[in-house]
Order: sequence, then structure tokens, then C-alpha cells
Amino acid sequence: MIIGISFLVYKSAYLGFPLTPGQETSVWNVEIKINFQASNRPIKLMLYVPRNSRYFSIINENFISRGYGVSISTTEGNRQVAWSIRKASGQQTLYYQAVVERLDLGDKDASTKKITPISAGYTGADLEAALAVLSEAKEKSADPITLLLQLIDLFNDPGNNYNVDLLLRGKTNPDNIIDSIIRVLSLDGIAARQVHGLKMVESLDHSESASWIEVYTSGEWKAVDMVTKQFVDLSDYLVLWKGRDKMVTLTGGSNLDIDINIRRAEIESLAAASTREKNLSPNLSKYSLSNLPLDTQNVYSILLTVPFGVFLLVILRNIIGIKTFGTFMPILIALSFRETQLLSGLILFTLLVTLGLAIRFYLERLKLLLVPRLASVLIIVIMLMLVMSILSHNLGIESGLSVALFPMVIITMTIERMSIVWEEKGSQDAIYQGIGSLIAAAVAFQFMSNDMVEHLITVFPEIVFIILSLTLLLGRYTGYRLLELQRFKVLVNK
Repeated sequence: MIIGISFLVYKSAYLGFPLTPGQETSVWNVEIKINFQASNRPIKLMLYVPRNSRYFSIINENFISRGYGVSISTTEGNRQVAWSIRKASGQQTLYYQAVVERLDLGDKDASTKKITPISAGYTGADLEAALAVLSEAKEKSADPITLLLQLIDLFNDPGNNYNVDLLLRGKTNPDNIIDSIIRVLSLDGIAARQVHGLKMVESLDHSESASWIEVYTSGEWKAVDMVTKQFVDLSDYLVLWKGRDKMVTLTGGSNLDIDINIRRAEIESLAAASTREKNLSPNLSKYSLSNLPLDTQNVYSILLTVPFGVFLLVILRNIIGIKTFGTFMPILIALSFRETQLLSGLILFTLLVTLGLAIRFYLERLKLLLVPRLASVLIIVIMLMLVMSILSHNLGIESGLSVALFPMVIITMTIERMSIVWEEKGSQDAIYQGIGSLIAAAVAFQFMSNDMVEHLITVFPEIVFIILSLTLLLGRYTGYRLLELQRFKVLVNK
């Protein structure tokens, strides 16, 4: 019970597998379109692409090009795709497409290890100017965050500070300002980095990548917007890359143009959870049902409903008190009802058993041994199934053709068992057990063919552990069956 519930909670709460069929998950379709002009030369284009993070998971991604070789590398926490071709000319268009899902995996950026800041790289007058700017900012700050805010104020107004103007050298673009602040912070032993990402909104055409600065303090990275000087809610941003590099680097081409589009959409939660499982729990995914071939999955999607039916049969026999022919024969008949459907299956099964039982009573006059008698009944059952299929087809009753889907051996044993009960205990008890078998098969079919049951047992096969534990508990029940209460009612009255 503990094993089954643990797996169920883990897969539903952490991996996000849906507990009900048909659930949908909101995702974002991200497309980066790159246009450039090639002039009959070797081309190499490098693009930073997102990776799985604490807030976003990549469900699917495609790299679309014509004739280009594609390779993906990961360096310093950044993923980069490289398109290359020996020779190209004219207008070129490359696409990167990704389906991204929002999630929250907890604080994965927290770390106990020491982060070493980059080298400032200042010498001479630049070093003196940087130290002066740092000293001025530290006088008005109390911690790394307030120090960063003071530096942002100083570098956003270089005209009023000679030292800042010297460090920027007239380049007041955001990337140069962030780079200068990171280098000044490193002089005080504070690690900082520049981060670029996309703001994930409902839908946005011609989006632009946003940049912010992150400072490492108290064992985690804190993101601050350079314009508003407020903390950045990273759950709204899909990180593309970290560092001062450009998003796209092109060699051998010209007239580079980048177009980013974001669209929100809905997909099945099960598909999203399966991809999430491969990313977060690759070992569990390797040994899961979804990793089997599709034809094998289809077999087990039916086979795994049998424990539900068997457990239901335990309740019907040991708790309610319904009598059946055999222990698991109703479950096998219920499986055949999946193809014949319930009503037509009940009619065909009743007709087949009735005809077979009549012939079985005739064979009793021949005084046959057990094995030849069973073999003869089996042959007769097959002949009856063939005749019923031909007659129903000629009469235009196509549902009669499905009689061939019944398990012939089970029907043979049902006929044999019913005839024995008929002879030993009478016709009433034999008919009673036959009706009980059909009721159990019908109830099991309705339960086993339920969409909710099929979804749960396919997505969470670990439920079999729970069913097994409940079956073991019912195995110790020795009280009255419900149908026995009426039988022994007279004793209560006396």
C-alpha cells in the first residue's frame, strides 16, 4: 500500500501526471526565425537556445533548416546550437521552434558552494576609477543588493561622475553598463552575471530578449531589473543565455535579422508529463510503461485492467456472495465483451452456452472419458461459433460475427462445469451460478472499460500494488456475505 501510494503521489504531485483523462496544460510555442544573406561562402551560425530550468521545461524543440548541419553544445550553463554549411548563396532562413511548459521545481539556484567572481580586468587609471566608484557606492549601501542599486544609479548617469564616464568610454548601451557594474562588483568579491531571456506572455509577435543582472548573495542568485531596479520575477522569463555574448553569431553571412514570436496554446497534460518525466526522472522513465513499444503498451493497457476486475470479483464473491462458475471465468468473459459490447455479448454468450449444454447432455449418453468428452465439446463449440457467425451475417446482424472473439476454451469449461452442477445439485443451482457468472462479467466489464480506470492503470500502473494490498486484506474476511443475511435471518428472529 505504501509503495503504491508513494509512486502515485510522486508522479501526480511532482511529475504532474493527470489523475483524470483529457486534462490540458498551458504551454508556450516559441519560434526564433533568423534571416541573413549568404554570398557563396561557408556559413556558420551560432544561436543560444533555452534549457530546462526551475521555472520552465522544454517539452519539444525542432531545428529547421535546408541542407545545414546541426549540432548542439553546452558550455558554462548555456546551450548553443550551431548551423553550418560548406557553401550557400542568396537569402537564408533558419528556424528554432520549442514548446515550453511553465513549472516550479523549487529553489534549484540555491547553493552552499562558494561562487568565485570574474576578474575585473582593470589596470592603471581604470582600476583607480573603478575603486573610486566602488568606494562611493559602498558608503551608501549595506549589502550586495543595495550596493548593486547604488552602482546602477551611478552608471545610469555617467555625465555627473568622471570615474563612471571613464569606465564606460562613451558606450552607454545597456550591455556595456551591465558589464561594467559586474566588473566593479568583482573588486569587492561579489559575483554577478548578465542574464538574457524572453518574457512569457499570452502571445507576442516580434518579441525582444530582455536583459537583467544577477548578484550572488546568501547562497542564491538575486535578479534585478536595470530600469526599474526591482527584483525580477524569474517565473515570467524563459532564460536563453548568460553572459555578454550576442544571442546570434554569424560567420560568412550579412544582413542578419532575428524575429521572435511567442504563442500560448493548450496540449494534453499526459504528453507534457511524459516529457517532464524524461527530464526530471530519467531512470524512472527508462523503466516505465511508456518506454515499451506501442504494440506492447496496447496489450498492457488491457491486461492491467484485469487486477481491477479480479478485485471486483473478490468483492462480489466474498462480500456480496454471488456464485459463479470458476474463479476467474467471469473476468475472461468480460474481456471478450470489450469487442462484442455488453448487450450483444450477453446474448451471444447465453445462446452459445445453452446450445453447447444441450449437446453436452446428449454426449453423456455415449459414456465418454473426461478428456475425449472435453475435446468433443471444444470442437462442437467452435462449430457452433462458425454457424452463428454465418447465420448472423446472412441475416444482416453484424454483431453476431463477434462471437468468434469469445475464449472458446473458457466456454467449453463453462459448459462442462454447468453440466456437472446440473447433475449433482439440480438445474436451479446450475442456472443460478450461470446467472451469477453473467452478472459478475457484466459488472466487471463496466468497471474495466471505464475511461477513468483505463487512464489510471495506464498512467499509474503502480496502483496494482494498492489493489494487491486491498485484496490481501479482504483475504482475511470471514464474516457473513450480504446474500447470506437473508438465508440466516430466521436464526436471528428465533
